[in-house]
Amino acid sequence: MTKRKVAKVFQYTAVFEPEEKGGYSVIIPALPGCISEGDSFEEALKNIKEATELYLEDLKEQEIPREEKPIIVSPIQVSL
Repeated sequence: MTKRKVAKVFQYTAVFEPEEKGGYSVIIPALPGCISEGDSFEEALKNIKEATELYLEDLKEQEIPREEKPIIVSPIQVSL
């Protein structure tokens, strides 16, 4: 009988911002410094997943941050 390695699954909110010259930059607010980008939304999503995996790999010996409270992202309007 072989032992299976059980992977832990972590969920984080990713915030995507369209860039002026095209593409997207993306951050994970719960993981300071975890930033990526891509020429399309799909590429930025793929890249931030990879960046998050690498970020968490570096923290293996430490406590991995969790997103305890839901993050709500909403546009606001301000009049001046």
